[in-house]
Amino acid sequence: MKNDLFSSIINVKGIGPKIKKKLEEKNILNKADLLLNLPSGSIDRRFCPKLDQLEIGKISTIFAIPIKYSFPRIRNLPSRVTCKDEYSKIDLVFFNSRENYIKQILPLNEEVVISGKVSLYKSKYQITNPDYIRATDKGPNIQKVMSRYSSISGISDKTLQKIFSDEANNIEELDDWHDKSFLERMKWLSWSQSIKRIHNPIENDDVNKNSLYYERLAYDEIFSNLLIFNEIKKRIEKIKKIPKQISKLEIDKVSKKIPFNLTNDQKNCLDDIIKDMISERKMMRVLQGDVGSGKTIIALMASYLNCKSNYQTAIMVPTEILATQHYKNFKNILDKTNINIELLTGKTKLKNQKIIREKLKNNKIDILIGTHSLFQDKIEFSKLGLIVIDEQHKFGVKQRINLSLKGTNNTDVVLMTATPIPRTLVLTNYGDMNISTIKKKPFSNNNLTTLIKPIQKLDEVIAFVNQRMDNDDQIYWVCPLIDESEKLKLMAAIKRFESLKKKINHNIGLIHGSTKKEDKEKVMQDFIDGKIRGIISTTVIEVGIDNPNANTIIIENAERFGLAQLHQLRGRVGRSGNEANCILLYSSAISETGKKRLKIMKASNDGFYISEEDLKLRGYGDIIGYQQSGEKNFMIADPIYHSHLFELAKNNLDLLDQNNKSKYEILLKIFKKDRILNIIDTG
Repeated sequence: MKNDLFSSIINVKGIGPKIKKKLEEKNILNKADLLLNLPSGSIDRRFCPKLDQLEIGKISTIFAIPIKYSFPRIRNLPSRVTCKDEYSKIDLVFFNSRENYIKQILPLNEEVVISGKVSLYKSKYQITNPDYIRATDKGPNIQKVMSRYSSISGISDKTLQKIFSDEANNIEELDDWHDKSFLERMKWLSWSQSIKRIHNPIENDDVNKNSLYYERLAYDEIFSNLLIFNEIKKRIEKIKKIPKQISKLEIDKVSKKIPFNLTNDQKNCLDDIIKDMISERKMMRVLQGDVGSGKTIIALMASYLNCKSNYQTAIMVPTEILATQHYKNFKNILDKTNINIELLTGKTKLKNQKIIREKLKNNKIDILIGTHSLFQDKIEFSKLGLIVIDEQHKFGVKQRINLSLKGTNNTDVVLMTATPIPRTLVLTNYGDMNISTIKKKPFSNNNLTTLIKPIQKLDEVIAFVNQRMDNDDQIYWVCPLIDESEKLKLMAAIKRFESLKKKINHNIGLIHGSTKKEDKEKVMQDFIDGKIRGIISTTVIEVGIDNPNANTIIIENAERFGLAQLHQLRGRVGRSGNEANCILLYSSAISETGKKRLKIMKASNDGFYISEEDLKLRGYGDIIGYQQSGEKNFMIADPIYHSHLFELAKNNLDLLDQNNKSKYEILLKIFKKDRILNIIDTG
């Protein structure tokens, strides 16, 4: 049976080459995949009225006797069969059905059981293309509650239902990987029985996400996910390294160079990193903090301490402009420390790139800051001890494992993210890593005011922008699209730029996704240097530019953005501690969900609170930026419905008998988690 579960779907009754191809396009490759393609809902056929009690629009199961055929001779007209019971009549309507077939399934004057949705046509009840028809002498009982599946092009819903139902009924019992006592305590059936019940429900609620059968399968997926993360973590922790030598004296030295006092959260995060650095275990840590929480300072201090231990540091950021900003800040703060800091980006001249590579190879560079090009094959570090990845929102487990293999066993890794995420998603995305969190910012957010304005007050907003610019403020103006869309009726960044140029009294620049790289970099640099007072852009400014003098941001059609993205954009301003403003402009076509988003943004500047609310509003599968691999992590589990199962799985994982892990092999294979372990070995 174990092997059969993972055999090709071609071995499933009812699946031929054509259907096989369609299912494979949906990544349904074996029987396990088929069974885990759970229903999207159910069809209730338990309403069995007499023909004088029918309800329009409701699926009904009726017992009736066919009494008359109507087979039109004109093409494209439907066939009709009139049926009756002791109270009334109903027509069964068929499109594209052969006469002989209809006569076979609906013989005159013989009672049949029929199921389908009732409608009204010319004051007569009818059912068009009934779902089920069966002679009562062959058994009056039909499946009253049926699973409903998402449509797959080229496969009829009836065929899909039969394939899933039959295969679930034929599944053999597996040796359960959970203790019997645990299942009894949770009131869960076995894995096989839960599969059967969902694909062949007795009650409508059987297929709901909160049913005991669904819960059992969701827990299995969550547990398999955490199990594999735990295994990856343990394998990485087995890698022995030479502990870095960090003295209290050096910690005090670098602390004095910071222009402000660290918050308690910052101190705790730095302590976490230092403990990892001086241990014999390789560090794989996430530094999580809201926008403007001071993660970069922690990275700087860790880099300095790593260099004082006679190791090199690599700091990778998503954009050249941000790399340049980090380079200048590091140079400024670490001045007179004998720490050699270099910058390597696409703009670095070839001659200088060669010099940097040679110096790096000969251990004459302590800290190298740049973009993803830092890890090209031709870049060789002499003694790489620390890698810091800043604002990498799509760094999945495979990339992290590969990253941990860079340099030597002595190379520690810190990922920094400005996307605060709920605990369930922390477990989901970073289960293989240790987590440090900065919640309290170095400065108060009370200086940042969020206003909500209708687009009709655009002139009022422009007047406000002019006033702010006159007072030496710089502004961002964000539009969601490059080109005009008739469908969405959104003002494009290009058109808005042309409009604002005529109304704003200061120089402004334009950047968007189609702007040439060199042009984009020039506009951003001019903005930082104060040569232009405002940037009109799409969301390209969400990550990658830090200008303390920018204290106003206008977000147009704000209702179109998700909460997480709105918060990221708002985080571009208010970093200087001066008065800051975020104005959310909305259109007249704003939805109720859009209104809720804007109210949440106005009510709070707390990224962790906002991320929780975003999860509630948008659902798990639709949150871009939370999924670090860029893909949805789960087929079944949903952090909204199943948050309690994450904690349960984490607690049970902590109690796991390491000597009995082999019993989970089938579980890992069912959810395709077994393949992830190979990444560690193959790279």
